[in-house]
Amino acid sequence: MPSADPADEFSRLACLTYSREDGPERWARARRLLAERPELTSSDIWAAAAAARPEDVGRLLDGQPGLAAERGGPFRWRPLFYLAYSRFDPAVPVERVLAVARRLLDAGADPNDGYLFDGLPSPFTVLTGVFGHGELGSRRQPPHPRWRALGRLLLEAGADPNDAQALYNRMFEPDDSHLELLFDHGLGTGDGGPWRTRIAELDSPARLLRVQLRWAVEHHQAARVRLLVEHGVDFHSPFEGDGPAWSPGDGRTPVELAQLGGDREIADHLLARGATPPGPDPVRELIAAAFRADRSAVDRLRSDHPDVVARARRGRPGLVVWAAARAGGEAVALLVELGFDVNAYGRGDAPVEEAWETALHHSAMAGDVELTRRLLDLGADPDLRDRRFDATPLDWARHFDRAATVDLLEPLTA
Repeated sequence: MPSADPADEFSRLACLTYSREDGPERWARARRLLAERPELTSSDIWAAAAAARPEDVGRLLDGQPGLAAERGGPFRWRPLFYLAYSRFDPAVPVERVLAVARRLLDAGADPNDGYLFDGLPSPFTVLTGVFGHGELGSRRQPPHPRWRALGRLLLEAGADPNDAQALYNRMFEPDDSHLELLFDHGLGTGDGGPWRTRIAELDSPARLLRVQLRWAVEHHQAARVRLLVEHGVDFHSPFEGDGPAWSPGDGRTPVELAQLGGDREIADHLLARGATPPGPDPVRELIAAAFRADRSAVDRLRSDHPDVVARARRGRPGLVVWAAARAGGEAVALLVELGFDVNAYGRGDAPVEEAWETALHHSAMAGDVELTRRLLDLGADPDLRDRRFDATPLDWARHFDRAATVDLLEPLTA
């Protein structure tokens, strides 16, 4: 909620909060407020940290060193948090950011500071805020403008690199620069740091990276797979045990998952590094062939195993959604031709059976006009609502500002 105190209001507007309010429009309001009220950081260390003003931070700490560890501002965070989560100035000078961070750390700020968010077991730490990103995308949840320098400073000051939430937030896009920085400072080693000491259910460093490997394999992130393998992540063992819904312990190995998704590049790399070739599995081979849009392979499998399509449909009824997200229109068309339901509910973010949305929801959200047209031609229903937000594909297109698919779906949606 808006605050009557100008310093609190600036900090509220300036920082990434991992809420639906995040985005450039809010940060622009913070810039305007600071321009109108430049004095608001002079007596408020939390606003001074968010604004990266080392003179104000230094003067306030000189008078009261304990402020570095004191909670305050609109979110009851400590000052280092406001610095790490600030996004209002994309051109903030790196010298100012590092000067504020050093003053706070020298005064006793904790580089592993964090809080539990929305009941999640993985803490949102200072490092989480520095690295940014998340489910709303890099436009609305970008990294700190000086994330690399600030992240390095925090890691050198003792921040544990095995940051579960930071790894999750950055896994959606293919850029691996955050992993390179974290590996340079011990990612995958140690006991998981102070947060794992407090929260027993947090994954070990090795398991964190196994989850990253599974996501990279299933989302065609070949460079990330190579980076993880180079740093010793286990790519031989099957995925077992409890895991999040999008990373289940279903007994499949990384190379099996690569083949299942039709990703020959990743599968060949893992095999070349010594992964055990999977045994024959007609259903897996059929799905992989369909994802490659390899009709001759599909026909051969159907001839050799007459029940293979029926078995695949029973086991993966929502497969069209995953195909729309990862394989494209030719694969979707082939699956529909094989009898998979174009209006089935599934997940576009992971190859698991969970009735979330339809393939048309995914293509609308992605702004993919060609795929949206293809799905409509195949019989996709634009009036179906997803099972989480009760929204149509048009609603998804509008929410993600996809003008091209909005224009296509508006006249077709009741």
